[in-house]
Formats: sequence, C-alpha cells, structure tokens
Amino acid sequence: MGASTTAPWREASANQTRLAFGQALLAIGERESRAVVLSADTQDLLGIRPWIANWPDRFIEVGIAEQNAIGIASGLATTGLHPYVCAYAPFIAARSMEQIRNDVAYANQRVVIGAAASGISLGVAGGTHHALEDLALMRSMPNMTVIVPADVNEAYHATLATLDIDGPVYLRLGGRTPEAPVTEDSAGFTLGRASRLRPGNDVTVIACGAMVELALKASDALKAEGIDARVLNMHTIKPLDREAILQAAAETSGIVTAEEHRFAGGLGGAVAELLAVERPTPMRMVAMPDEFAVVGPTVRLREKYGMSAEAIVAACKSLVG
Repeated sequence: MGASTTAPWREASANQTRLAFGQALLAIGERESRAVVLSADTQDLLGIRPWIANWPDRFIEVGIAEQNAIGIASGLATTGLHPYVCAYAPFIAARSMEQIRNDVAYANQRVVIGAAASGISLGVAGGTHHALEDLALMRSMPNMTVIVPADVNEAYHATLATLDIDGPVYLRLGGRTPEAPVTEDSAGFTLGRASRLRPGNDVTVIACGAMVELALKASDALKAEGIDARVLNMHTIKPLDREAILQAAAETSGIVTAEEHRFAGGLGGAVAELLAVERPTPMRMVAMPDEFAVVGPTVRLREKYGMSAEAIVAACKSLVG
C-alpha cells in the first residue's frame, strides 16, 4: 500500500492561511493571464516570491504605501486586469479606507485584497498592528465580499473562488501562528454558504477564522456534558448565509457567535442584525472587548481576552440553562 501524498500547496502553506493565499495565487496565475499581484512590502508574509519568479512582469512592489496599492489596483482593474493586493490587515483596512471605499467599492472594481496578520495575530507589535475593526469596515462597504477562512484548505479554495467574483473582495487571513485543520481536505468552498461542522439541536455556535477550531473544542466539551452544540463555520461574512442562521435560530435554544474581532460590527453584529429583524433569538457573543489590546504573544493574548473554548462553553451554557 503506497504512502499517501500531500498536495504541494498544502505542504507549502504550513497550516497558515496567509501562505495558502500565496499558493492559490500560483494556481490563479496559471489559469488567468489577466491576474496581477501587488505587494505592500509583503513578499514573504504572503509567500508570493514564487509568483514573482514565475511572472515578474505581472508583479508590482508598492512598498509600505497601502493607499497607493489600492489606487494602483483600482486603475489596473479599469483596464480589465484582475489585481490581487497582498497586505497587512491592520494597515490595508485602516490606512486605505478612503481608497477602498471610493476607488474600489464605489467603482465596484474587481480587486481582491489578501489581508494577512488579522485580529491579534501580531500581538507583540501592539494595538497599532492589531486588526480588530476590519470586518466592521469592510462589510459596511456596498459591493464588497468579505471572507474569513478557518484553515489553509478553506483559504486556498476561497482564493480560487475569487476568479468567479465580479467585484471587490476582502479576504481576512491569519498571521504566523499555525491554524489547525478544521475542514475536510476534500471540502471545496461555496461563497455565502456556511458549513455545518457539528450537528446539534440544543444551541448553535457560529464562528469564523481562528475561532472555528475553538468552537469545535467547545462543542466536544459540551457533548461530554450532554449538550449538543451545532457548529457553523461562517466563512463568508458578506454575503451572509441567512438561511443557515435562521434555521439555527428555529431549531436551537440560542446562538453564540465567536470571532477574533471587536464586538461592534463583526460576525456577531451581522448575525444580530439579521435575527433582530427576522427572528429575535437569545444570543451571546465571544469577541474582543471595546479597548486596545495590550502587547504580548498571540496565544497569551487570546487567553487574556477570552478567545477560548472555555468562553464559548460558558456562553452556550448560559443559553441552555
């Protein structure tokens, strides 16, 4: 019996969604001659040196100038090219907000933003380097698609899916902390369709990004106590999977959202907005507080601010009584 083989892109991704994005770009480069890559001093962060080696004439290094990167990308899109911007999430989302709004979203340009080092993944760099408001900013932009992959498999296939999205995309990626596999290797990616990773009719946990792994751990812990917690991987924040959320609200006693983002405006806010209008439902939110996080290692910071399976378990128990 022969040894199983691992796809080269998966091995090169090293359980980091930021690198899976760069690997997917290589596949896109082969399929789409109009694809071009722009870097805001992120050649190593998103693993795009192989792209540069393969297609040097389809690459632009803009440097630490995110506003320029977005402006250039928008201009390239007007000529029919398909720009992919590689950047740090805290800088591309905040520093370039005007350009993203006016040059990309308002003009409905086909620009894909690969935003790495999101959340508190750059914990040791402090609050200036934390991206905890980016989902609120991006999902408020008309025409913008917002995707938060949970692992490298999902990041790779979500990036490939941008080939079929005729408009701007914000793809929120992790940092250098490994992200454990939570989806099946054979699983593809369907935009706007949440994936159910655990069944359950007592309570529902809706999570995105790095919090999906913790939601699964929470579900397993609750199962041991006789509580069946459904887990939805809400990889697409916009367009939101309304059907999956409303079904969960109808079939379980309440909903817990979990995200590495501030309470305001992220996944929890999107779910609450829907339920407030369509089906009022008891909710709890596991998210970052309304404050700038302290400086520290990413794992320790996540523990400090309750980005944990234990916090999800407690939130679920408060809903089932």
